[in-house]
Amino acid sequence: MFSLILVGLLINKIGFFHQQTSDDLTSILLYVVSPCLIINAFEEPYSPKRIQQFLLTLFGIILFYLVDIFIARIVFGKIKDTALSRVVQYGSVYSNAGFMGVPLASSLFGSQGVFFAAASLAAFNIFNWTHGVKLFQPKQNQLDHKAALQKVVLNPNIIAIVCGLLLFSLSIKIPFVINQAVKYVGSVNTPLSMIVIGNSLAGIKFSRKMLNSKILLALVMKNLFFPVIAIMILEFLKISGIAFYTTVVMAACPVAGIVVLFTLQARGNPRQAITLMSISTILSLATIPLVFAISKI
Repeated sequence: MFSLILVGLLINKIGFFHQQTSDDLTSILLYVVSPCLIINAFEEPYSPKRIQQFLLTLFGIILFYLVDIFIARIVFGKIKDTALSRVVQYGSVYSNAGFMGVPLASSLFGSQGVFFAAASLAAFNIFNWTHGVKLFQPKQNQLDHKAALQKVVLNPNIIAIVCGLLLFSLSIKIPFVINQAVKYVGSVNTPLSMIVIGNSLAGIKFSRKMLNSKILLALVMKNLFFPVIAIMILEFLKISGIAFYTTVVMAACPVAGIVVLFTLQARGNPRQAITLMSISTILSLATIPLVFAISKI
């Protein structure tokens, strides 16, 4: 996967990757390819034990988010710089679950990994479009709960999870031609995601001015501290096997790229958000294997 990221870097350096191309491919990956991968993961014989494990994993992930949000608010909530406060609160909690987590789960554990990764993706969308959005709204503006609910319900990945659960629970088989098309589209997820990530990293220019103590603390919390908390919660709930390792990998993924979009929508300077996201992504090449090793102790 690291070599695929290098391919993205190379393509950028020789001038084949433009910003519009990257934006278009990102949208295709998140809203077309990922849902196909999820639906394909639920194309398995029904198992009550698998459904129970899925729901228990989802409960553990929701508990994980609640704990993370609480800790992030205590640590970063009193920062006087409002723009920095919301960036580090959001960045320390929310992982790049869809864009990096699902490809990792697919590469490591196949369709079973994607099956349980769907739980992390569902929880991410629920919290992202409620708590995440609220973080970047001015205090005088009330969160539009109807709009937030629509964002969650109408997200293509959530729709894919619901459809997948119905297919799995009712043992419905997708017609062969459609099923093959879904598989082919889903199969490009890992290579294309890594190439796009490599392209994004190629355009980043680092300097010491980009870092401060709050950004560094957020990096440690996101890449190491919170994933370890996830391990503790999962072990407490006695979640094991592929469900356990997939959820750990999803939690260990770097800062969600949407932090930059939320910052721009709030009319803030995206420099701190870009810094946090990009450095977290680079560090994750080392911290994801480290967290994975810790989970096996």
